[in-house]
Amino acid sequence: MYTAATESLIKQAREIKEEELQRFCGRIFKLLHSKDVSGDTVDSLQRLNLIVSATKYATELPSDLVLKLQTVLRSSSCPEQLQVLSSSILRDSFPPSVHSLCSDLSQDSRTFGHVASVVLAQAGSQEDVMPLCHHLLKSLDSRLSDGQISRHALPLLSKMITVYPEILTDDQVNVVSRKLVDWLRYASMQQGASMSSGGFFSGPRTRQPAPLTEVDGVVTGDFFTVLCVGQSYTEDQWMNMYTFSMIKSWLLTYDTDGTTNTESDDRSEVDSSVTSMVSATSSSTRLLPPKERLREKAFEYCQRLIEQSDRKALKKTDTELQKACIVESVSILDVICGEDPSYVYRAFPCIKALYGRLNGDLTYSRALLPIAQFYLNHSEIAAVDSEAVFCQLFSHCPAEQFNEPMLAFEFVQFCLLNASVLQERVTNYRQSFPNLLKFLAWNSSGLIAEFVELLPSLIAPDTAIELLHTILDLPCLAAALDLQQRSACYQAPDRPAWDQQGAKVAACLDAFRQPSCRGLFLYILRPEAGTGDTIDRLKMLHEILADMAESPRVVRCAQVVPVLLHVYFNTVTQRVDEKMLNQLLLVLLERSSLLYDIKTFNVEVQKVFSTHLQALCKLHPPLIVDQSREILELASSPANIYSKEDFYTHVVWVIGEYLSVSYDPRCTVERITSFFECLEAVLFEITQVRQSASPPSFSPRLVTVLMTTLAKLATRSQDLIPRVSLCLSKMRPFARSAPVMTCYSEEDTEEIITRAHELINLLKLPNVAQFVLAPSAGGDGPRWHRDTNASLPQGMKAVSGLLHRHSSSLPT
Repeated sequence: MYTAATESLIKQAREIKEEELQRFCGRIFKLLHSKDVSGDTVDSLQRLNLIVSATKYATELPSDLVLKLQTVLRSSSCPEQLQVLSSSILRDSFPPSVHSLCSDLSQDSRTFGHVASVVLAQAGSQEDVMPLCHHLLKSLDSRLSDGQISRHALPLLSKMITVYPEILTDDQVNVVSRKLVDWLRYASMQQGASMSSGGFFSGPRTRQPAPLTEVDGVVTGDFFTVLCVGQSYTEDQWMNMYTFSMIKSWLLTYDTDGTTNTESDDRSEVDSSVTSMVSATSSSTRLLPPKERLREKAFEYCQRLIEQSDRKALKKTDTELQKACIVESVSILDVICGEDPSYVYRAFPCIKALYGRLNGDLTYSRALLPIAQFYLNHSEIAAVDSEAVFCQLFSHCPAEQFNEPMLAFEFVQFCLLNASVLQERVTNYRQSFPNLLKFLAWNSSGLIAEFVELLPSLIAPDTAIELLHTILDLPCLAAALDLQQRSACYQAPDRPAWDQQGAKVAACLDAFRQPSCRGLFLYILRPEAGTGDTIDRLKMLHEILADMAESPRVVRCAQVVPVLLHVYFNTVTQRVDEKMLNQLLLVLLERSSLLYDIKTFNVEVQKVFSTHLQALCKLHPPLIVDQSREILELASSPANIYSKEDFYTHVVWVIGEYLSVSYDPRCTVERITSFFECLEAVLFEITQVRQSASPPSFSPRLVTVLMTTLAKLATRSQDLIPRVSLCLSKMRPFARSAPVMTCYSEEDTEEIITRAHELINLLKLPNVAQFVLAPSAGGDGPRWHRDTNASLPQGMKAVSGLLHRHSSSLPT
């Protein structure tokens, strides 16, 4: 997030008036006409850049200012800072500058790069960038004295083909492919020339080119790659690096063999005198079409990089470069093998050896992801067993490096990209959700969108209930991971270091290391599913972690749980059977009282439970009878009203809605009576009028839902009607009592009295009451509301007439 000062500046930029903007643009126009570039000019351009970039819409600038900015942009003698600011302003402004800029493209490399960025940003079609494309292709084939234009052209070409892949013809693709082969495979083997002082009495002289070295200091004996080290580099070596950086996107864009140009490459290769072990291939490769030849050279290049990555680098920066090259090389090999399966058999020995070398080294965890992708895509073709690779990947990486944000993001992206294949072919993918959720527990704010998309792929019939418990325990997992990290940093004898963490954290660390609590933490931190849906001592774990409930990481993690619960229930209700529905209802009833005590967490989770309790019962109404004992146990305790009123209210509502013989023939009079007596006792207890009673801490909504549910049950067992009428007749004294009047508004009390009134009058006509309070199961169908002969509105009109006739019998 931005700081308060930055937010204020952005707000001012967005709210600037049109008149003020025009005056400001006029001032900048005058400043740009002055001969000297002052600090005021730079400051004004920076402010204008903020104004045009503060909104997602292009800002209209005066045409004379736009023309002046274009002039500054194309002027090679202009300071680069002004060119950069002009380029940024033009990209986000209106009118567009595409056609005017393309009419005279500069040969200066720096200027050309800034102009091209504006053209690519503002182009509306492929035709708009065609002049730029022709200029780029021409520059790639030119041999200018400074040699700079080609180096800038290649990244621009890469960006262009990403947006407009069809802009190049087959012939142009072949030409560029040949150039890429030259740069990728035949770069010079000597360092670039560098200048050194010739001493006090002589001018500077050029040093003799020195040979390139490997990252371990050994002189390079093979062809040049990005892992070759030198003090300076030649232009073709720079082009080699640029080519490697774009070769993957080039192969993905032009991955077909549709070229008809099969002529041999008769042009002399750049630095063809260079000899190397890998370059001693058959001359038949030169007879391949350009695309296939590029594929072959890219394959050799990646194999060489993987070989170089095994060397022990002298510098830490080179070690990091080796890791990056492994990731990119394996990804390119994956693309090549996808285009031509014949490469799979040549690539797998190299990939297997690389995996054997990196496996177990946590510093190379990110490099394991492209290797796993390669196995996933090609192991079946090569008849290679990949189970060990994925077992290692899903069991060790999340458990040991959950606190690496980049690895977490890339790991989750890997799972998202391959979710369907992983479900079918990797047996331990769905079993590994306890490990995968560690990424979310530690990096909750950064990964919530990814896990919303990923979660449905982790739901399996045999582990769905355990997954639900794990989602509910996600804040506990965040707290446990925090303690695990702290415990690893501070040894037990180092008590002063523990105390520096704060008294609450120190107490939790003590508990974390207690043998008696070890089983609880081992379960929460388990690497895979299958050890049980949950644990019996969950309440004890919540008490142990109580002091961590205010930790920012735990609080952020708790905020994502309701979102995941919605995704979970929306997914699971589409594919579950009756047995699973019963298990889900039991979890809702049990865990509604068994949640980690975090501010607002319980309330938010219970709201989600309430929503999906209704959905489950609507999907399968016999759930009320199946779990009647557990539902009665929850509904009979008034204490549940004060701890989870919203969920309790919804439980009462589903009882009244679905405890009916029309939904389940097991709804006997005895069963209905048992539910009625339970709720009757609760309503009686919470509405007793005592002078010393404290104001009610529950909402009027709960009272009206209880009254309505009792009336519904009475219509299904009409012997109960006198009892519910007596109960309802006591609602007016309750609503008018002093404690209630001090707590509820006049509208609330009137709502209670009115609802009691309506229900009493309805129950005087039992058949009508049953029609209104308990319509048939098809009552939500279109016919119920459209058919005049069988519609609910028609029935309500008849009931209204009957109630008006009996208005004299309404209680006073």
